[in-house]
Amino acid sequence: MANIEGSVVLVTGGSRGIGRALVEALYERGAKKVYATARDPKTVTHPDAVPLALEVSDPASVAAAAEQAQDVTILINNAGAAVNANFLDSPVEDIRREFETNFYGPLLVTRAFVPIIERNGGGHILNFHSVLSWVGLAGSYSASKAAFWSQTNSLRLDLKPRGIEVTGLHVGYVDTDMAAHVDGPKSTPESVAAQALDGIESGAFEVLADDLTRQVKAGLSAEGGALYPQLATA
Repeated sequence: MANIEGSVVLVTGGSRGIGRALVEALYERGAKKVYATARDPKTVTHPDAVPLALEVSDPASVAAAAEQAQDVTILINNAGAAVNANFLDSPVEDIRREFETNFYGPLLVTRAFVPIIERNGGGHILNFHSVLSWVGLAGSYSASKAAFWSQTNSLRLDLKPRGIEVTGLHVGYVDTDMAAHVDGPKSTPESVAAQALDGIESGAFEVLADDLTRQVKAGLSAEGGALYPQLATA
């Protein structure tokens, strides 16, 4: 577990949506400094945040961000993309692009910041997943998030001896631009951010941020037809 108060945090994708809500919540809880990353740092609007240019899939950009943020103690891998490529019909390049952002991107960022967090006395990493980590309804997005979930579980084992704990956050639809097309219940970014920070402070392995996510996680041990009604036999 890690204390938010007095911490130095880096939030990827910190200019909008959940990322922006995280930056606000971190300062409300007494964070000393928050780096908010974006492809265009001018889009970071929080008056106290430290804007930082970052393209998570670009090793040079990741290295440059790490060089500028040597005091980080908590890393939040929030940035992601939703290509939702179909495995049979979409260009393979679209599937690769999804994995570059949702799997390799946070891996690059984590590898760059683990030595920094360790050198600063240890800390915490929080990775944003999705309920679709467990349900293959969104093609390449589901697959990339499932792979990221597995990455998080492995990192948790690797990093504990180095004084760094890891939390995975799973959530369904959130009222952001990414889910604007969805007609159904959505969590607010503020609610998700609050639960994410609670998870960091309590040292939780996983945070399940809404009823849908809790329902799906509970159903993982059931037969395939429970999660995929279209496969159930009459």
